[in-house]
Amino acid sequence: MHIFSRTLPTLAGLALAAHPALAASEAPHIVSRAGQHALIVDGAPFLMLGAQVNNSANYPAMLPEVWPAIEKMHANTVEVPIGWEQVEPVEGQFDFSFLDALLPQARERNLRLVLLWFGTWKNTAPSYAPEWVKLDQKRFPHMINAKGETHYALSPHHRSTLEADKRAFVKLMEYLKKNDPQNTVIMVQPENETGSYGAVRDFSPVAQKLFEGPVPAPLLRQMNKKPGTWRQVFGDDADEFFHAWSIAHYTNEIAEAGKAVKPLPMLMNAALASAFGRQPASTYSSGGPVHFVIDVYKAAAPAIDLVAPDIYTRDHAAYLAYLGFYDRPDNALMVPETGNDKEFARFFFPVVGRGAIGFAPFGMDYTGYYNYPLGAKDLDDATMELFARNYRLFGPMQREWAKWAFEGKTWGVAEPTDPKAEHSQHIDMGKYKMTVTFGQWQFGTEKPTGNPEPVGGVAVAQLGENEFLVTGFRSRVYFGLSKPAPLESMMTLRVEEGHFDNGKWIFRRVWNGDSTDYGLNFTGREQVLRVKLTTYKGTPPIPVGNPN
Repeated sequence: MHIFSRTLPTLAGLALAAHPALAASEAPHIVSRAGQHALIVDGAPFLMLGAQVNNSANYPAMLPEVWPAIEKMHANTVEVPIGWEQVEPVEGQFDFSFLDALLPQARERNLRLVLLWFGTWKNTAPSYAPEWVKLDQKRFPHMINAKGETHYALSPHHRSTLEADKRAFVKLMEYLKKNDPQNTVIMVQPENETGSYGAVRDFSPVAQKLFEGPVPAPLLRQMNKKPGTWRQVFGDDADEFFHAWSIAHYTNEIAEAGKAVKPLPMLMNAALASAFGRQPASTYSSGGPVHFVIDVYKAAAPAIDLVAPDIYTRDHAAYLAYLGFYDRPDNALMVPETGNDKEFARFFFPVVGRGAIGFAPFGMDYTGYYNYPLGAKDLDDATMELFARNYRLFGPMQREWAKWAFEGKTWGVAEPTDPKAEHSQHIDMGKYKMTVTFGQWQFGTEKPTGNPEPVGGVAVAQLGENEFLVTGFRSRVYFGLSKPAPLESMMTLRVEEGHFDNGKWIFRRVWNGDSTDYGLNFTGREQVLRVKLTTYKGTPPIPVGNPN
C-alpha cells in the first residue's frame, strides 16, 4: 500500500462531525466556526467553481449560447441574473418562464445556480425595475442630491418602493420553494452593486429627517459608539455611513422576507472603492458595501449572510488587499465577480487559499458581449483554458478542499506583478513555510524572472502535522522550517502525484531525484502532489536551489 493511499472519511460524515445538525435534505446554508466558514450543500462543504454570465444572457433563447462556455470552463455553479422587469412586467402579474427553462437545463448538466436579483438597484441604478416603476417617480421617488436635484438612483427611504420590490422577491422565493426542492439554486443575491455614484447620500426631506435623528442602537453596538446624531457619532463619515445603513436596512427587509419562504444563503456584492486610502465618496458607489462600511452592513442587515467584493483590478497588491478586507471572522469570503481576462485566472489560487466559498469570473458565455478593459477583449480558447484548467484541477477535490478550508488549513498565492515582490511569494504555515517562485526552469538555480505573462499560482492545504497537498501552475515550490531550533533540519520523506476520486487518493507516481532537487516545479500540466516532511537533529541535506 502506498503511504498516502487511504480513503478519507465520507464528506457527509465530515460535515456532520463539524455540525451534528446537518443533513443532506436541508437547504444550503453557511456555517462558521473559529473564524472559518463553509457553504454546506447536500450536507457537506462545497466549493463554488463558478461562472457569471453576461447581464443579458438571462433569457431562454440565450441558454444555448451559455451552456457550451460553462461546460468548456468545467464550472460547477452558474451565477445568473433575474430581473424584476422579467418577473413582474405588469404590476401584480408574475412570469417565471425563464426559471422554467433555466432550472431543468442546469439540472441536466449537474450544475448549481446562484440567482442575482436585479431589483431596486443594479449597479446602483433602477435599470432592471419594471416600466411601471420607472415611469412613476411620485410613487417610487428617486434620491435628491446635495444641490436639490433629482438623482438617477431610487431612494431607499420610501416604503412604496421597498414593498413593491419585496413582493416580487418573495414571489421568486415562493417559486423556488415549490419548483426547486432539490436545491439547484444554492444562493441568492438580493440587489446588485448597491450605492450611488455622484451623490454621497439621499438629501430628500424624508432622508434628512432621519439623518438628523439618532444613530440606530444596533450600529452603535457594532461600532462601539455612544448615542448621538449621525454627524455627532461619525463626523466626516456620517453621510456615507447613513447611506450604507439605509441601503443595507432596506435590502435586509427584502432578504428577511425571502428567507421566511425559503432560507437560502444571501449575499450582497460590492462595486469597490480604492484599496489604498480614502477617495471622495462621489467617485465610487457611496453607500454600497465597500470595505470600510462592512460593519455598517453587519449591523443593518443580519439576514445578509455575507458581503462580497467584485474585483476587477489587475493590480496584484490591490487584489490581495480586497481579499483581506472581506475575509473576516464574521464574513465568509467569496468573489462573485472578477475579470475574465487571462491574468485574472491566477487569482483563483489566493482566493481558494484564503478559504473562500466561491470564485466566479464575469461574462462567461458566448453571447458576444465583452466588458474590456475590465475583462477580456474576446473569450477565445486560450483565455478560456486558463480558467478551465483551474476548475479541472479542483473539480475532483472541491469537496475535500472546502473541508480543509473550513478547518483553516489552506493557503494560496498568485504571481505578483509589483516589482518589489521579485517574482516570489512566501507562505507561513506555522511549523513550515513555503517559498513560491515564478519564471524558473525546472532544472537549475537561475534567478526567477517571472513568466512571460502573469499566469502562475499555487495553492496548498495541510492534511496533517507534516503532510501537505500542493498544486498550481507555472511556479516552483520550496518547503522549509519557519523557525528551526538549533541543529533542527527538514527532510522531504515522500512526494506523490495523484488525484482524488470520491474522497480517495489515487496514486500515480512518486517524484524524486531531479524532480525534487530543485523544488517542486509546476508547469502547465494539471498535477496534484501530496508531500510528507519530517524534521531531525543534524545538518540539513545539501541544498540545491532552495532559497529558504
